[in-house]
Amino acid sequence: MSKAAGPRAVPVAELTPLEARFEHDALAREIAEHDVRYHGEDAPVVSDAEYDALRRRLEEIEAAHPDLRKPDGVSARVGAKPSEKFAKVRHRVPMLSLANVFTDEEATEFVDRVRRFLGLGEDAPLAITAEPKIDGLSCSLRYENGRLAVAATRGDGEEGEDVTANVRTIAEIPQVIAAPDVPAVIEVRGEIYMAKDDFAALNRRQEEAGKPVFANPRNAAAGSLRQLDPKITASRPLRFFAYAWGEIAGERPSASQSGMVEAFRRWGFPTNPLMRRCDTVEALLAHYRAVETQRAELPYDIDGVVYKVDDLDLQRRLGFISRSPRWATAHKFPAEKATTELLGIDIQVGRTGSLTPVARLKPVTVGGVVVTNATLHNEDEIARKDVRIGDTVIVQRAGDVIPQILGTVAEKRPADAKPYVFPTVCPACGSHAVREHDPKTGKEDVVRRCTGGLVCPAQAVERLKHFASRNAFDIEGLGDKQIEAFHRDGLVTRPQDIFTLAVRDARSLKKLKDREGWGATSAANLFAAIDARRTVALHRFIFALGIRHVGETTAKLLARRFGSAEALRDVAAAAAAGDEAALAELTAVEGVGPVVAEAVADFFGEAHNLDVLSELLAEVTPEPPEAVATESPVAGKTVVFTGALERMSREEAKAMAERLGAKVSGSVSKKTDLVVAGPGAGSKLADAKKHGVEVIDEDEWFRRVGG
Repeated sequence: MSKAAGPRAVPVAELTPLEARFEHDALAREIAEHDVRYHGEDAPVVSDAEYDALRRRLEEIEAAHPDLRKPDGVSARVGAKPSEKFAKVRHRVPMLSLANVFTDEEATEFVDRVRRFLGLGEDAPLAITAEPKIDGLSCSLRYENGRLAVAATRGDGEEGEDVTANVRTIAEIPQVIAAPDVPAVIEVRGEIYMAKDDFAALNRRQEEAGKPVFANPRNAAAGSLRQLDPKITASRPLRFFAYAWGEIAGERPSASQSGMVEAFRRWGFPTNPLMRRCDTVEALLAHYRAVETQRAELPYDIDGVVYKVDDLDLQRRLGFISRSPRWATAHKFPAEKATTELLGIDIQVGRTGSLTPVARLKPVTVGGVVVTNATLHNEDEIARKDVRIGDTVIVQRAGDVIPQILGTVAEKRPADAKPYVFPTVCPACGSHAVREHDPKTGKEDVVRRCTGGLVCPAQAVERLKHFASRNAFDIEGLGDKQIEAFHRDGLVTRPQDIFTLAVRDARSLKKLKDREGWGATSAANLFAAIDARRTVALHRFIFALGIRHVGETTAKLLARRFGSAEALRDVAAAAAAGDEAALAELTAVEGVGPVVAEAVADFFGEAHNLDVLSELLAEVTPEPPEAVATESPVAGKTVVFTGALERMSREEAKAMAERLGAKVSGSVSKKTDLVVAGPGAGSKLADAKKHGVEVIDEDEWFRRVGG
């Protein structure tokens, strides 16, 4: 979970505008990543409760600082972009998500808010339906003249994936609706899910076949539906509950939510028998309690109860807020808990070098799932909760993949249990693992990271991808898939291995030729592309090293200041050894603050990294940067390029401007001096007009700079 959403989070009211913006940006990035993992990859890495906490924190910050809320921001989005594997379907009526409430008080406030909006007094009748919230995959089924025409996933709410062929294999979904009151066009919406018993049986078959098992029924259902081969979907026991609708062309069969669901039942769709129509808040909450008590015995997973205003005319009047309707909300269940023994703490090293503690547990069933591991988040959480090996711990699960430890049962602690000491070296490579220090806040980063970026096997593949990427060495033909395959085969494990591929006799060539789609020509082309990059701009070389916090701009600043990789190495290594003058030399570089300087020193302070650097410099030659013009017409100005440039590429334009002493930005602000616009320029022109920034075309740019 984000530090911002954790128990030590600073109250929103105490955040300065700058702190609020930084935390908001971090939360938005984290939530967007979780959206992709959950909706796009069917592989969530946090529980529903953790995700909900992140969303609530983001919404609280936006409520206190409305300027941070953007029309296309995370808080306004639903789901994630549809996969490129499937054809796209544009939803005629968006598939929105629901707001959540977590307490009886919040549920009561939802009803009160509806009454206030509609101008209804406390005694005025207001019927609200309550139904279980199924933990599955949302799907929209479009029927034209009673026949199933298109089936689509939610996607990002506006556009989903075409899964028609797969949906046709689900027995519970009618192919034809033979009823006199079916509109000419109707989109029936609901949840595709997998029953608990079917899920267990599927996992047994997976194990027997030596295939990976699924983490939970929701992932199994989503993965089964989103198969490119419908035969695989047909072999999976998928089910469906109908509870909503999208576009309707023709007469609507009912004027109420409950009436529409009853129509679905008459037409042959499965509907949930636990749906109730309630006339009071007390009745809503009573049904919530009744469903909650049945949760463990239900044949399918649920994670709450959905409340919807029953009268469709009232729904229309209530309308929507951002990504969710005013007339509905989901009352989520508390996370499920159990106690078990903590057998050990394993440290996992992530692809970016983060050290994450994972609790190894005596197996325990939590919410119908056998749990053997749980997240401990970071070393501060271990210390705060005083979790020790051998403790009896309280485990919480909220329906997703990674449970968490809430705390310990103090009276059951073994007499010899000792406080856990978090490692300060990387268990994967032995390099130092450090926590960065923010001089502005005086706080340490909650995450400890390995500094052996170039040698750490846990980070190797991602580091190699970065090394060969477009803005680094930009090696043609050496994309992500090739790097993954080469690393798996042992051909490339460190960056310098790329440049010795061709000289490692016939072994490399044979392995390349044996690869599907490869031959002598392909191998020769790759070797030639690698040789073409044996001379590379110094800033690209520095960026390719993957030093934490050193992006393209910082790499250019370091290249201009030090002029060679050796000079940067010597100063940074001295700083790592405690030379204050060397550290001051790093921090004196314009745009390089204490955090970046410390990261650079940490990198060059590792002997492993220095060995890799030496071997790299034996294979490649970094070229010193060109001198920056100080007398050019654009020296010192901030320039933005937008639209399609016809006489040069965007990268060439950027390089030219920087060579002439200008600073290139990706967005227009009041600090921008000049916008160079080509055909197809969009919102940046409007921003330029708003801020009074001069706009010129490409020809005028060349006239000014003498090109």
